[in-house]
Amino acid sequence: MNHLANSTSPYLLQHANNPVNWYPWGPEALQKAKAENKLIIVSIGYSACHWCHVMEHESFEDESVAGVMNQYFVCIKVDREERPDIDQIYMSAVQLMSGRGGWPLNCICLPDQRPIYGGTYFRKNDWASLLFNLADFYKQKPVEAEEYALKLTEGIQNFETIGFIKEQPEYAREDLQLIVENWKKYLDPEEGGMGSSPKFPMPNNWQFLMRYAYLMNDTDIAQNVTLTLKKMAFGGIYDHIGGGFARYSVDGRWHVPHFEKMLYDNAQLISLYSEAYTWKSSQLYKQVVDEVINFTMRELSSSDGGFYSALDADSEGVEGKFYTFTKADIEAILGNDAGLFCIYYHITEDGNWEEEQTNVLFRQEKDLQLANKLGLPLESMMEKIEDGRKKVFYARSQRIRPGLDNKILASWNGLMLKGLCDAYRAFNEHDYLDMALRNADFIVNYMVNEEGRLSRTYKGVDNDSIAFLDDYANVANGLIALYEVTFDEHCLEHARGLVDYAIAHFYDPASGIFYFTGDSNEQLIARKSEIMDGVIPSSNSVMAHNLKKLGLLFDDGEYLEISAQLLRNVMPHIAKYGSSYSKWCMLLLDEVFGTYEVAITGENYDILRVEIENKYIPNKIILGGKKGSLPLLQEKFTSETQIFICKDKTCSLPVYNSIDAVKQINSKILL
Repeated sequence: MNHLANSTSPYLLQHANNPVNWYPWGPEALQKAKAENKLIIVSIGYSACHWCHVMEHESFEDESVAGVMNQYFVCIKVDREERPDIDQIYMSAVQLMSGRGGWPLNCICLPDQRPIYGGTYFRKNDWASLLFNLADFYKQKPVEAEEYALKLTEGIQNFETIGFIKEQPEYAREDLQLIVENWKKYLDPEEGGMGSSPKFPMPNNWQFLMRYAYLMNDTDIAQNVTLTLKKMAFGGIYDHIGGGFARYSVDGRWHVPHFEKMLYDNAQLISLYSEAYTWKSSQLYKQVVDEVINFTMRELSSSDGGFYSALDADSEGVEGKFYTFTKADIEAILGNDAGLFCIYYHITEDGNWEEEQTNVLFRQEKDLQLANKLGLPLESMMEKIEDGRKKVFYARSQRIRPGLDNKILASWNGLMLKGLCDAYRAFNEHDYLDMALRNADFIVNYMVNEEGRLSRTYKGVDNDSIAFLDDYANVANGLIALYEVTFDEHCLEHARGLVDYAIAHFYDPASGIFYFTGDSNEQLIARKSEIMDGVIPSSNSVMAHNLKKLGLLFDDGEYLEISAQLLRNVMPHIAKYGSSYSKWCMLLLDEVFGTYEVAITGENYDILRVEIENKYIPNKIILGGKKGSLPLLQEKFTSETQIFICKDKTCSLPVYNSIDAVKQINSKILL
């Protein structure tokens, strides 16, 4: 075994038996490279990544390729989910060199870690040839290698940087309209989503567009959001047998997924479909949320309340083998009932994707449309489909399962905590709240130390790993969401502690932005900030939301000013490509339309909280309880249960039912 044998990362352990003499990132490997004046191969991936497995099998398990790597290079393996700071730097390098990125990510660096070449997946022969050429280049032309590394490192340091904007602009609806008009060019009016293929769910894109459609009364955007939500839920990207979404679809119709299932996708999609249900109460949204939560609890839940990271794309070395079926498979499981099931999920004799006779289950027609088309009573048809799903689920459970990445990451658990809170807000299912409370207890008790410092990963023992801004931002966001459904101020105090720690150790007042790494973290070749929103929103945008909410809840001017500064800095970049700033766009919506602070006090506060939550008010925060110490709650506790609608430091007269409270918000009359 190589130097990865003692790693705790499932991804690194996958490579522990490679003939490549892999090292984990650390002083031993980095010092070896300098001492021997060898180039470094930094190879980055994650355990559920299909093409990472392919490159491992083709190249890293091959003795001849390993021989080249071992002779001329110091080889370092990195789990991008444990060390996103390293991934961020070398992903920037590859994007600067090639205009694209992805995983596996392979960078060749000078002995001092500065990159000179990089790419993603390489075929075996191409990889071996590249390594020979680079080793010879470094030997024959070290000065040129140094010059190129210098320029590339400068590019990395300047990549995704923004300027400091001092003056506060006046935000208006026209700013939002400009962003969305540019955005519309990329929307797919036929299949939903963005562009052609591949298609990623991008939950924050649709959450912003949903809120925009509602607040701006834009029916075209509303139609595209509902189309996308339906297409994703009907497509093969969704697991119709066991629940949960795959990472993306390789085609433009949401049909054939890249089969890995990630906690971060499913957590955010719980939030998205929960909010969509409050917006438009489709039973499809409710079904999706319940099935995704059940999948997460069944497949990704640890015994002590944390959530694991991912399920692999592959099983038995074949991508998607666990999830796909031949028509003969279904007939063997369901017998005479197979015909209807095959029609419902488009299962054919020849197969519906590139693997011969193999089918990825997907839907097209709504249930009532199909029942009418087949001349069947709807209830009878759905009973047979549900019975078939259960039987197919049981049969599938007997197969060899995809590998589990059992890392517990603070950032992704924060996303799941928020997802569970959002589901509870939408559906008032107490099981969802119980799961959220258990997860919050786990995070606070096992992943936060006495100084308020987070650990990124929970390993059971020696739990003292480096945490990054996304950990602080997403955990704090989850705890704020938990407060809004429980009114337990301990949640806010924990969130405030994390935000204060981030301000002290990650925030740069001179640039008005948070670094991704703390001031005590390992110093790499660049200290980067995460600005643009991807599949997961950027840590700066989430922190800006946290600061806005906590600033309003605690009446804290410093929080509000940092949040405002963050948005000012980013604002000049949003209009051209709004989908890369969708979380920032949600903050802009709140600035334009204002944030309503809904305070509910008194004995029956939770009854009224549930009634308020049933109304779609995307630009609100909610607070209250039988007692409370928050500034806005002072002198608002009486013998009666009351609702106060407040905005811009002004509160309306109290009302005593949710109907009157919603009228105050909708009419925008604040006395």
